[in-house]
Amino acid sequence: MRATLIIPALNEAPVIADVVSRVPRDVIADVVVVDNGSTDDTASEASRAGARVVSEPRRGYGSACWAGVCAVPADAEVVAFLDADGSQDPADIRLVLDPLRIGIADFVLGARRLTRHQHPWHATLGTRVVAAFVSWRYGARLHDIGPLRAIRADLLRILGMRDRAFGWPVEMVVKAAALGARIVEVPVPHHARLAGQSKVSGTVRGSLQAGYGFLIAALRATRDAR
Repeated sequence: MRATLIIPALNEAPVIADVVSRVPRDVIADVVVVDNGSTDDTASEASRAGARVVSEPRRGYGSACWAGVCAVPADAEVVAFLDADGSQDPADIRLVLDPLRIGIADFVLGARRLTRHQHPWHATLGTRVVAAFVSWRYGARLHDIGPLRAIRADLLRILGMRDRAFGWPVEMVVKAAALGARIVEVPVPHHARLAGQSKVSGTVRGSLQAGYGFLIAALRATRDAR
């Protein structure tokens, strides 16, 4: 199973080389780091660690993810996503890929085991609400909309992804669920970020705005999927 890993990155120079170097290359054939307009040495550090670096100066998590998707080789069977801040262990990609490898899933989400110390309540509220909405609307039985994920490349190509901001993960889940994709959660550990500052959940206000954005993204994706 040929898999490409996409790592969106913005000013992650202190940690990106470590993250890239710990990616299990026996299950990941290609690592693409998308530099989303960093003002530090993120791109050079990622390249030094062995990643293929793609530049996307237009800011936005979705913009970075889309640029990575556009760089995925045509022969890739699976596309995986991982944040660049070190909050999740790249070795756990194996856990997320396993259900795809054995053919019991089309899309796998790493469900984070979050504690208040690792992640404040306001940072988890939006994802929990959206997970509950998707579970209610599509019967997918989700608990988290986490960043560590893997999806069949052919499924990803037909989703028609449009969001270029932080609603990208939500849009992907909603559209896949609307198509009847087999979505599976696997529990994965979560750690405090090793470097950088959250672009979404650093403050209560930012988290509430993000949560509202997540819900709007879910409703928009539901409309688009009709």
